[in-house]
Amino acid sequence: MRHAAIGAAAAMTGAVWTREARAQQAAKEAAGPPGLGSMLSPDLNVVKSAKGPVMILADEFYKVGPGPSSSHTIGPMRITYDFFQRCSKLSADQLGRATGLKVHLFGSLSATGKGHGTERAALAGLLGKEPATVDPLFLDEMRDKPGQFYPLKLGAKTFNLSLVDIVYDSTKGDFHHPNTMVCKLLGPEGESIYELEYYSVGGGFIEWKGYQPPKKNPPRYPYATMRELREHAEKNGLSIAQVMMANETTISGKSEAEVNAFLDKIMNAMVATVKVGLTFKDDVLPGPIKLHSKASTVYERAQDDRYPSDRAIAMVAAFALAASEENARGHLVITAPTGGSAGVMPAIVYALAEGPRKIPREKIREGLLAGLAVGYLCKHNATLAAAEGGCQAEIGVASAMGAGMICQVLGTTPQVLENAAESALEHHLGMTCDPVAGYVQVPCIERCAFGAVKAWTAVMIATNEIGSRHRVDLDTTIKTLADTGRDMNAKYKETSEAGLAANLVLC
Repeated sequence: MRHAAIGAAAAMTGAVWTREARAQQAAKEAAGPPGLGSMLSPDLNVVKSAKGPVMILADEFYKVGPGPSSSHTIGPMRITYDFFQRCSKLSADQLGRATGLKVHLFGSLSATGKGHGTERAALAGLLGKEPATVDPLFLDEMRDKPGQFYPLKLGAKTFNLSLVDIVYDSTKGDFHHPNTMVCKLLGPEGESIYELEYYSVGGGFIEWKGYQPPKKNPPRYPYATMRELREHAEKNGLSIAQVMMANETTISGKSEAEVNAFLDKIMNAMVATVKVGLTFKDDVLPGPIKLHSKASTVYERAQDDRYPSDRAIAMVAAFALAASEENARGHLVITAPTGGSAGVMPAIVYALAEGPRKIPREKIREGLLAGLAVGYLCKHNATLAAAEGGCQAEIGVASAMGAGMICQVLGTTPQVLENAAESALEHHLGMTCDPVAGYVQVPCIERCAFGAVKAWTAVMIATNEIGSRHRVDLDTTIKTLADTGRDMNAKYKETSEAGLAANLVLC
């Protein structure tokens, strides 16, 4: 599009555009006015924390919550639930003057929040619902009865809240983060008694103005790059999963049994979301696209003896479609790393654990830890948020995590694991986020299937090459992910302003 515009300008003016002039014009257009693609505030912890070693933990990264988006559903719901808890602790005098609550959505949350059900998630959080335990049917009721009021008791007062209390505000502006929210407790004249600015920074992670991260113990094996992580593993004769487990227990103070218990919960949740997704037969997903589900149909064809050569790919694709369609329905999913990419890792877990291989549970745990290593590095040195980096930050990272998981389960060397993760991420670089009508359906659902299949392809290549001959390392590709996200035109970052979203007309 940009090159076409430049060419058109040259034709109209009669001027011949040099390569330098084209580059300058492209850079000018890419910079654009402050908006969804503006630079992140240096005050954000997600920016500050990138300067030290990786300190993220499994129970911070893998989160269970309602789809269809970790940054637009789980994050906003965690934000308003946090605000609800803060309001509950205010003085009796402040609560005595209160007349209601209001939430303002800005940036990407405002641009595509309607298609993500952001207003329902935000209202549910205000009402004291937690993402991991909320009944999806409650959210469906909000969708089906948009005018309904819900009572909320704060102190001695009860307020009636509805979806009108979630305001879609400015989409463009100089925000600290593209996913910005302001929550307010209002007084008699509509004035703010108490308010706080929040940020949904990707993968379900949240921050707020003045945020201070919780204190943690230093890691046993500090690393900020894949090179450093691999050096720890190779020097100490450990697998990537063993290094990760050592850090999990050291940083958190938990035992290995406690970490494994959490990983079992995540594994069970991933298997469950695929199983449930496969039970739906050609239903119509919510929203104006009227998209029919296809996971069960693809799975059934994979069992047909007439197509034996298609079976492996079709089954992995069906598992990814099943989990991703559950996400589109607004049902509970697992961020790995995000809601939009919530079909990739569950598909791989299901294929390994429930498929012909029947991989033991302890090996799946190790695979989940290895996947975390890749996800942590991408979050630490780039981004997981499509509003910040496009779909490469969601599907690309998920595919790389999946490749790392498969390699760990197969018992490859750390070098081969890195190579596979790198290949999976490399071949998603530049992928834009262009959800049609703002819904996480087209092209998002099928992208999960392609991401899962690409993870297996990356492993097949990495395990059949001489590891030392692989020419691109994971750290370089993660840096390229970050660079590409910064350079990407803002309209291709979860705004529904470009790409398929602009060109596909719904009738």
